[in-house]
Amino acid sequence: MAQAMTADQAVFLLQNLYLGTLKTESRTTKKVLEAVPADKAQYKPDPASRSAIELARHIAAADNRFVETVINGVFDTSPSMIPENVKAPTEIASWYEQRYAKNFEALTKLPGEQLIKIVDFRGMLQRPAVTFLITGLHHTIHHRGQLSSYLRCMGAKVPSIYGESYDDAQARKAAQV
Repeated sequence: MAQAMTADQAVFLLQNLYLGTLKTESRTTKKVLEAVPADKAQYKPDPASRSAIELARHIAAADNRFVETVINGVFDTSPSMIPENVKAPTEIASWYEQRYAKNFEALTKLPGEQLIKIVDFRGMLQRPAVTFLITGLHHTIHHRGQLSSYLRCMGAKVPSIYGESYDDAQARKAAQV
């Protein structure tokens, strides 16, 4: 049986492991959201797939929702939090960046007691709030990978995600000539 997480352990996880990674990953997420061409945002590789714009909205909302779960101590299951007037990929990326920055700042100030508060996830599991950060990160990385695989099919450039992308390498080489 696993031991209960202490407030000090939760603060250690947040401050020494999660915050730097969350900040880096949010910058990458913003680049991928911005790379979606507005004129091809309805693209989907298969009828069963989400469109690029649906995926972009899902990523932006869910990434913030998981951080807000830790801040608020409850997993919010209400519909999308992105305002309906935020439609274009660049608008979604901007909304995402602003909301994430606000949430990130609040996250850095949470006491250990808030981080270890047990949160219910849709009746399926109950865990300390801080653990939802890594769950949310994995969720975002998964869907960001889906969206980045759409980009070339839409005629867009794929930004660097984990190291230089082919498109960024080509741009760098062209700039050297």
